[in-house]
Amino acid sequence: MLTGVFINGITIVVGSLLGALLRNISEEMKETVTKGIGLGVVVLGIQMAIPTQSFTLIMISLSIGALIGEALKIETFMNRFGLFLQKRFSKTESTFAEGFVTASLIFVIGSLGIIGAIQSGATGDHETLYTKSVMDGFMAIMLTASFGYGVLFSSIPVFLYQGSIAVLANVLVQLIPANFMDELMNEISAIGGLMILGIGLNLLQVTKLRVSNFLPGIIVLIILLSLKLIL
Repeated sequence: MLTGVFINGITIVVGSLLGALLRNISEEMKETVTKGIGLGVVVLGIQMAIPTQSFTLIMISLSIGALIGEALKIETFMNRFGLFLQKRFSKTESTFAEGFVTASLIFVIGSLGIIGAIQSGATGDHETLYTKSVMDGFMAIMLTASFGYGVLFSSIPVFLYQGSIAVLANVLVQLIPANFMDELMNEISAIGGLMILGIGLNLLQVTKLRVSNFLPGIIVLIILLSLKLIL
């Protein structure tokens, strides 16, 4: 059930270690590579967000989620956790926390991770997570070259997040109607796309959005869609 999740985590670790070998490239090259990733992430976010059938619901969920995230200070917590890891494992890297947070958000948020984890848990099909693993491994190389070893530790939330979804899917798959599952996955992909878009804009240094604080919006969306089904 967790084979795909393990592979995904391992490819991030391997990609990070390979990326560490490129740390000596010029700052100009790192900046160009990082912004190139940012452009790709922006396009990915737009592609994910466009197919939504309930844009109003997405906006309501995102807004309520932002209120919850700001109240809980999720972004602050993630940065503090990243700084703790920096002090523990890499005292000389000022970009450690930034790399951890950025990579965690890029690897965690997205339809591939959610759908792939559900497929793994519900059917034992790991093909989607294998595809995501290839993408994440390459992304980890580039991000580590720019931000350092903080990217490596993003494999921890990836494993916990996708592993939890896989286990939950294994339990709930027979309790949720197929048509509702399809709608749910489409809208989760859309709200995740907006967050991915924010990450891309941050990488391009266009904005400084606290994207982590939008994460509760996914839970709000699930609740609202469930209420819509019941009513």
